[in-house]
Amino acid sequence: MSSDQTTAKKKARKAKTPAPAKGPRGRAAPRYTPAEIEAIFAALAAANPEPESELEHRDAYTLLVAVVLSAQATDVGVNRATRGLFAAADTPEKMVALGEEGVADYIKTIGLFRNKAKNVVALSKILVEEHGGEVPRSREALEMLPGVGRKTANVVLNVAFGEPTIAVDTHIFRIGNRLGIAPGKTPLEVELALEKIVPEAYRLHAHHWLILHGRYVCKARKPECGRCVIADLCKSPEKTV
Repeated sequence: MSSDQTTAKKKARKAKTPAPAKGPRGRAAPRYTPAEIEAIFAALAAANPEPESELEHRDAYTLLVAVVLSAQATDVGVNRATRGLFAAADTPEKMVALGEEGVADYIKTIGLFRNKAKNVVALSKILVEEHGGEVPRSREALEMLPGVGRKTANVVLNVAFGEPTIAVDTHIFRIGNRLGIAPGKTPLEVELALEKIVPEAYRLHAHHWLILHGRYVCKARKPECGRCVIADLCKSPEKTV
C-alpha cells in the first residue's frame, strides 16, 4: 500500500461519518465524508495507477466507432468485430466507402448491428462533410452525431482528449447507488453527483476505476468483497465482509 493511500485511509478513519439526518427535500445525508471519498479513490488509484479503456482503438475516430458499437454489447464482443472492421476501414472516408452493408458484414455478431452500421456510416459522413474528417472535441458536436449520446461523448472526451468527464454506464450506475457515494435515479444524476464528490486529482481516471471495479469486483449479482481494495471503507448494506 502506498504512503498516500495509507494517509488517506487514516484521515478517513479519523473523520466523523455524517449522521443519517435528512437534508434538503428530505434526501438522506451523504454516507461518506470527503476524507473517506479521498481514501476510496486513493485505494483504487494505488491498485491501478494508469487505467485504460478495454475497447480496442487506434485513435479518436476508431474509439468513437467502438463506443457507438458497444451499446448493449460487451467490450469483448465489440473488439472481436472491430479488428476486422478497422483493418478494412479505419478512417471516416473509408467507412463511408465501405457502406452500410459492408459495415454490417463485419459487425453482425453484435446486437442491433444493422442500426449500428447505419449510424456508423452516417456519423462518418458527417465527420467528412462538416468536420474535415476529424472527431470534434466538443460535447455538443459529438452529441449531434447519429448514435452518440451523453455517455458516448463522455468516453470520447475522456479517453481521446483527456477531459475529466465521467461516463456513467451500468457498472458506474450500480457502484454509485450500491456504495452510496453518488446515488441517483438516472445516469445523469449519478454523473452529476460524482462530479461533485470526486477529488480533482482523481477525476481524469475516475470513470475507468469505477467501471473496472464494477465489472470485475463489485459485480451485479454478487460483489466479491473478499478481494475488494476498498472493502474497509465501503458502507454498502450489501457488503459481505
